[in-house]
Amino acid sequence: MTQSHNPPSQQISALKEWDAQCQLLTAGRLSLLLRKGGIMETHDGFEVEHRRFLLYPTFLHQNAAELQPAYLSLLRPDPAPGQIVLPALAEVVAVQKVESLAAALRLEPLQALNAGAIERRFHYRNRPWIHALLLRVRPLSVPLTLTETPDLLGCVSWVPLGDVQMEMGEALVAEDELQARRAELEHLLRA
Repeated sequence: MTQSHNPPSQQISALKEWDAQCQLLTAGRLSLLLRKGGIMETHDGFEVEHRRFLLYPTFLHQNAAELQPAYLSLLRPDPAPGQIVLPALAEVVAVQKVESLAAALRLEPLQALNAGAIERRFHYRNRPWIHALLLRVRPLSVPLTLTETPDLLGCVSWVPLGDVQMEMGEALVAEDELQARRAELEHLLRA
């Protein structure tokens, strides 16, 4: 008799992010997100609420006017209405609080938002800063598909999922390339 292998359950949350950005992250094309929400201040500085999380592609607030032209072709209608398909696990490699608009705008080539969107997020709620999150992304062997329920919807950054079974593949971006992206991020922030 053969024994089947089930991946272990893990307590996990998901971070809502535009579908186009999730596509870029899960293809390994980009590793950086610029975020205003989902960050908290601790005595050691600024931290993402969860260091490991599933990417939760959202369609509701995607805005073609805020994406760089090179990524407009990624905009699409929800391919699975009534379901949420979580494609990958992200691990935070670095978090930088960016308090200079000029520095935030220098990050435009490393992520999907255009300069106008970066500026709007930077000034959102009259708090002039933004966070840059460098992520290591691992695709799930089988994407996690959930039925859309009211507790999964709404304008929140984080969705607690509780215990889920998932099995991930190798990181989409090789470690040396990820470290090169980190060095480029740090260089642009110092420039």
